[in-house]
Amino acid sequence: WGWAEAGEDITVSFAGQSKLAKAEEDGTWMVKLDAMEASAEARAFTVNTVTFTNVVVGEVWLCSGQSNMEWPLTRAINSKQEIADAKYPLIRLVTTPRKHSAVPRQDLSLKWTSCTPASIPNFSAVGYFFGRKLQQELDVPIGLINSSWGGTKVEPWTPPEGFRLVPELKSISDKVDVLLPGSETAKLANQKLIDAVKAWVTAAEADVLAGKHPAALPTAVEKLSGHQAATMIYNEKIHPIVPYTLRGAIWYQGESNGAEGMPYFHKKKALIEGWRKVWDQDIAFYFVQLADYRKPNTDPKGGDGWAKLREAQRLTLTLPHTGMAVITDIGNGGNIHPANKQDVGHRLALWALAKDYGQSELVHSGPLYKSHTVSSNEIHVAFNHIGSGLMAGIRKEGLEPTAEAPDGVLKHFAIAGADKVWAWADGSIEGDKVVLSAKTVDAPVAVRYAFATNPSGANLYNKEGLPASPFRTDDW
Repeated sequence: WGWAEAGEDITVSFAGQSKLAKAEEDGTWMVKLDAMEASAEARAFTVNTVTFTNVVVGEVWLCSGQSNMEWPLTRAINSKQEIADAKYPLIRLVTTPRKHSAVPRQDLSLKWTSCTPASIPNFSAVGYFFGRKLQQELDVPIGLINSSWGGTKVEPWTPPEGFRLVPELKSISDKVDVLLPGSETAKLANQKLIDAVKAWVTAAEADVLAGKHPAALPTAVEKLSGHQAATMIYNEKIHPIVPYTLRGAIWYQGESNGAEGMPYFHKKKALIEGWRKVWDQDIAFYFVQLADYRKPNTDPKGGDGWAKLREAQRLTLTLPHTGMAVITDIGNGGNIHPANKQDVGHRLALWALAKDYGQSELVHSGPLYKSHTVSSNEIHVAFNHIGSGLMAGIRKEGLEPTAEAPDGVLKHFAIAGADKVWAWADGSIEGDKVVLSAKTVDAPVAVRYAFATNPSGANLYNKEGLPASPFRTDDW
């Protein structure tokens, strides 16, 4: 798609196809090529007299979020060797500029580059490791669009359509719609302002004739400003990419919304459903649950900091075609930017391989809470995604696989009775369940696991080395 003189004839030619279009009155045009097989063959792509060379056909993924997605390969573990080894000409990279806009932009000035040791150092490390895993497994070209921005909330990445789809976000939606040029809400608001100004002029003239000062002018519709306001980054860094065909998106964000719980779930839903609405495509959406951070919490009650934010992230799995990479085992309590980006990209790629590329038997997630039952003074907890079995793991070090703890002791499980008094639980793995009890809790009714900003020591995994997500069974 693109722009030309009104009425201009457009011819698009690629890989034996030739499609025609005519530019509309506003100069816009679009053609859709027939679907074709992935191909590493470098071919020419021609639009009238403009020719692009070395064009391949493959899988395109959007890599988005805040600083942990933006974090460059230069700052990952073993970066020098990773950069030297980054010789993947069939991985293509592009990064959108750090800009925002109050209105949707139509165009971006971008250039694809092949992945080489020269082009990769400042690209998203998570995006690269995700794409590398796909390229190695699928042996097809992989395109990665890095559109991320450190320190940003979820709201500025969300299109107006997303806010409208979630009733709980009506207050945001109304504010966005009134500022969207051409919308009915904006027209009504502006007409109301015009009517008020006309009435003010009549009253002001009368006041002046009477020797009085006129009242203050009616105020204009408030403008959104700053890159953190709703839709502001979407307008500049996402909207111009639409309708580029994507297989899906990977997302690493949440730190800047870290004090939220359910409100974040609603906002995440608006983001995902909003992107799918504007793309008119059920794009896959795989995201990262936040890593462990700050000082370890020794209170069995937990609930501090990011605990509820992670819960909102886990609830996002109730939306179709979503997946979550759990990384509470690879964080750094003193650094909000964990250096191990390799495992993050790998765990995201497992979801894509299992859900989008036919490897349905692949163990792609750590254990996720399924249900629990109470038996006397014990709680029995069942999980989905147990793989070849549950295990207590040893704290993961660097890029080494997670080893099974010889003593089999589970940590960071807490239980409580109806009195809501929490105690650390003794836990054991019995088949595909975890069995919990505590000497001070005679009649347990609720469980919490790793429900803290830094659940240091939490060690439930499946035997494939993927960690269990934090969870709670109560709503206290």
